Formats: sequence, structure tokens, C-alpha cells
Amino acid sequence: MEYRLLGRSGLKISTVTMGTMTFGGVGWAKATGDLGVPEAKRLVDLCLDAGVNLIDTADVYSGGVSEEIIGEIFGGKRKDGVLLATKARFPMGAGPNDAGSSRQHLIGACEASLRRMKTDVIDLYQLHEWDGQTPLEETMEALDTLVRQGKVRYIGCSNFSGWHIMKALGVSKEERRQRFVSQQIHYTLEARDAEYELLPITVDQGLGVLVWSPLAGGLLSGKHRRNQATPEGTRQFAGWTEPPIRDENRLWNIVDTLVSIAESRGVSAAQVALAWLIGRKTVTSVIIGGRTEAQFKDNLAAAELKLTADERKRLDDVSVPPLLYPYWHQRNEASDRLSKADLELIASHMK
Repeated sequence: MEYRLLGRSGLKISTVTMGTMTFGGVGWAKATGDLGVPEAKRLVDLCLDAGVNLIDTADVYSGGVSEEIIGEIFGGKRKDGVLLATKARFPMGAGPNDAGSSRQHLIGACEASLRRMKTDVIDLYQLHEWDGQTPLEETMEALDTLVRQGKVRYIGCSNFSGWHIMKALGVSKEERRQRFVSQQIHYTLEARDAEYELLPITVDQGLGVLVWSPLAGGLLSGKHRRNQATPEGTRQFAGWTEPPIRDENRLWNIVDTLVSIAESRGVSAAQVALAWLIGRKTVTSVIIGGRTEAQFKDNLAAAELKLTADERKRLDDVSVPPLLYPYWHQRNEASDRLSKADLELIASHMK
């Protein structure tokens, strides 16, 4: 297992992170899995034995049950080197202040997560989604307070747009607050939207990148194929609608390429899709999840799979996103003055 620095911090995390949305199975999360403590513990031990050192959850996963299961697994005594990440922002009750990124909600949510996970500190505390109604000055001050109180070690964001991130970083700098060390994003061969703004920001601002749902909700696992019925037991079979598929033919072209490479290498399509992400210089870690040991063992093997330059090119070519405005204009008229951050997107369109 390889370990990479998380953004500009000195914290090293494994290139594979364990996701825990399948723990609990309460409410909407039941579509992803309903693992109890014994089953979840076996999977946690499997990941830790493979070298994974970061476990990611969120308070909203099964209404806090996922965090409670983590607390039961470790019993208030984490193994040395094990890092816990969680997230807050979504509703955790019916009250007017039971959601959002206000000081009121974030501090209370953090303290509740600490209790559920039976821990004194959260290693990475992330804003789970943008809150356009709370001033960023208030949000960043609340996160800064949690760090200074010793309840949180590092902070990050998830599902922010480019301007949201830059505004938050600006507030942190101006007010001398803790800054984000990472962003958790959706990024796959099927959905490379992050290359427009989020990955260039990563290069320019030194942010770590954690990728959620790196197999596009299982669509890139190789189980889903062109002109075949949705397999039973998958998220799509259970009615899962993320990510949205805007071009089905493009999706199947990507899957066909994944399967072709996988068959030639004697590995699964899922491993190839994950290896493509791990090999991207902007990606720090991919978050894997599942319900069975077989799924986790297969996904964990991607950490050791190195794709050839030709294999990467085949995957790049079949999935390359179109160059939107103003990027096509910058490619045409500003190619002599582009930065490394600019080239994160534009370089692949300059050949």
C-alpha cells in the first residue's frame, strides 16, 4: 500500500480509503447495504490488514448508525495509526438548526460524532455539502474552533464547486483560520467533470483529493454491460440514481474498454477503473465500499495494479470530457501562458 501526503498537511494516508456507507442500513442508506457490527468488523480488519489507514464515514449515513458501528468496532481504543474521517452538514433531525454549516450545527454535530464513534478526536472533519445560507466566515470560524479545542485535527470539504472552495480558502487566509487540506469529490472515468475546476484548484492550492463512489455506484465494476438487464443485488437494481448518466452509449464504450483491458491483464474491470484513478497525480486516495469480503479484496488489489501508458491512453481517449468555454478559448489563444493548474485540464486537448 502506498501512502501520500494529504494536501499541504504532513498527514499521510493510504491510496485506498475504507468507506462505510454500507454500515447500518437505515433509511435511504439501506440501498447501499445493511451491515451490522460483526460483518463490518470483519471488513474493517480486512482493510487494516491490507494497509488502509483511513476510514471515512458521515453522520448522515444511516442517521448516525454507521458512526455508532465504528465506535463499537474500536470500543474507544483505536489501533495505532488508524485515522477516522467523518462529515457533517445534512439534516440530523427535524429542527430548524439540525442541518447546515452554522456554528450552532457544526459544533453540536462534531460533538455528537465524537460520542457515537467513542473517540476523543476526529482526524479529518469535512463539510459534506455546500451551505449557501451560512456566511463562510461563521463556518470557517466554527471549524477553526474545533481544531483549536483538539476535537478535530484537519478539515476538508466535499461536493463544493470551484468558487465555493476558493472563497472558503480566501476567508481562511484573511481571517487566519484553519484551511481545508482536502476535498472529497465524485470523479470517475464516466464522470470527469472535476477536471474543469476542482482538480486545477487542487494543483494550484495544494489540496488533497479523496474520491467517493470511484466505480460510479458500481457501473464501472464490470457487472453492468451493454444491452443486459441490471444485475440483482446492485445499487442500480435497488433504485440508486447517482451518478446521473447523460450519455449511455459513452458509458458502455468506457465499460467495454475497461473489460477489454481487465481481461488482458487477468483482473477485474473494477480494479482497472480504480487503478486509473490512483494513477492520476491529483488523486490522493479512492474510497472503496461494499457488502462482502470478495468486493473489498478485489478493490484493495487495485492499489498494486499499475496500468501501462498505452492502457491509460485507451481509457483517457474513450472518456475524455469535451473542452467547454472558456477552456477551448484558452487552449486556442493562451497556450503560451498556461500554468500547471491550467494544463491539468487543457493539456489532454492540445495534442
